[in-house]
Amino acid sequence: MGSSVFIDGAVGTTGLEIAERLGGRSEFELVTLDEARRKDAGARREALNDADFAVLCLPDEAAREAVSLLDPASGTRVIDASTAHRVAEGWTYGFPEVVGREAVAGAMRVSNPGCYSTGFIALLAPLVRAGLLPADWPYTCNAVSGYSGGGKNLIARFEDDPDIAWRGYALALGHKHVPEMQALCALEKAPLFTPAVVPAHRGMVVEVPLPLSAMPAAAGPDALHAHLAAFYAGSAVVRMGSAPQDGELLLRGSRAPSDAMDLHVFAAADGSQARLVAVLDNLGKGASGAAVQSLNLMAGLDETAGLRLPKK
Repeated sequence: MGSSVFIDGAVGTTGLEIAERLGGRSEFELVTLDEARRKDAGARREALNDADFAVLCLPDEAAREAVSLLDPASGTRVIDASTAHRVAEGWTYGFPEVVGREAVAGAMRVSNPGCYSTGFIALLAPLVRAGLLPADWPYTCNAVSGYSGGGKNLIARFEDDPDIAWRGYALALGHKHVPEMQALCALEKAPLFTPAVVPAHRGMVVEVPLPLSAMPAAAGPDALHAHLAAFYAGSAVVRMGSAPQDGELLLRGSRAPSDAMDLHVFAAADGSQARLVAVLDNLGKGASGAAVQSLNLMAGLDETAGLRLPKK
């Protein structure tokens, strides 16, 4: 019998996709609650404490409540897909390529990264850590995502109103992903983050523009590319993307589900400017795929088991 896994919030988009990745795998046994018991605190408490692993696919307050229902003596290990614990003390950030596979594998409490944050951190953290980009620069991050990342209400809004071509939000700044973006990249200043949603069900492009000629002690584009390639050389999930055809990147509405992430470094011919770009599935490495990757490591399994990793 495999390890038992209780997905609290299994009817949401992230929970459903996690269950799909775990379905049919002998290493895990899914614990489920019927509709009548799904919102019952007693039933949830029992399921949370009886499971080997609990994956929380809940709003922030509900995730905090779920953690409060856990008996420390139960030994249940937790992956929280909400924002509630991403920079909280005692929680390990679930980005094994950046924080270390051993750290995730041995953790009792893992916070699943935000979707936008995953692209930003993948691009910037290794370069700042290596001193190839300055930690005190006021970075900006421009990103677009498919609407599935916004939950049932946003999905319904886009599907009911096909006239929406672009939705910019967080216009007052202070997006909930900014604290983890700053913390994991060890930045002295919070990045200026401009997210938007486009009429595609899934998929995401995250970009960090770099005015290299104005940045003190910044390395050139070739060095940035070489370091990212070396840093992720051992990863089957995070890869350097191939050179785009016709000089363009496309986010297609028919994009197939994927748990991989492709990174790019584009540059001006004279090296004075560069664009760091991450392309990923907001429901894959940006959510459910990342949770399953962490779960695999915590269970002592191959981190890619059950993931959707297309060939390059």
